[in-house]
Amino acid sequence: MAELVYPELSYRIVGILYKVYNQMGGGFQEKYYQKAVKSELFVQKISFIEQVRTDFNYDGKIIGRYYIDFIIDHKIVLELKITPSFSKRDIMQVLNYLKQSKLKLGILASLNRNDIIFKRILKGSDSRD
Repeated sequence: MAELVYPELSYRIVGILYKVYNQMGGGFQEKYYQKAVKSELFVQKISFIEQVRTDFNYDGKIIGRYYIDFIIDHKIVLELKITPSFSKRDIMQVLNYLKQSKLKLGILASLNRNDIIFKRILKGSDSRD
């Protein structure tokens, strides 16, 4: 079995997600969960940048841009959703973020009406580590 990438930081991030969800519950808009996660990252003194613009280039021209919800400690992409399950599109979105940001690990998390779910996604993998 392969060694986990950034296990301690991942554990802290997932803990923040559960804390936010346990306090807020389900059914809110994504932007409110983002604000709560941001607040908790500050409280726990975990460095991050949010809404990171990443340009998508083709043949030297910008043809689009991504906005990554969070990059945690310059190591992990954190993408938040409120859907009840992840689609292949959601997973591909995080894989594209990893490729563009040159990071190794992404956490795709959904704080939805009924539950919280998350998936660790490694760059170069089909969907997880």
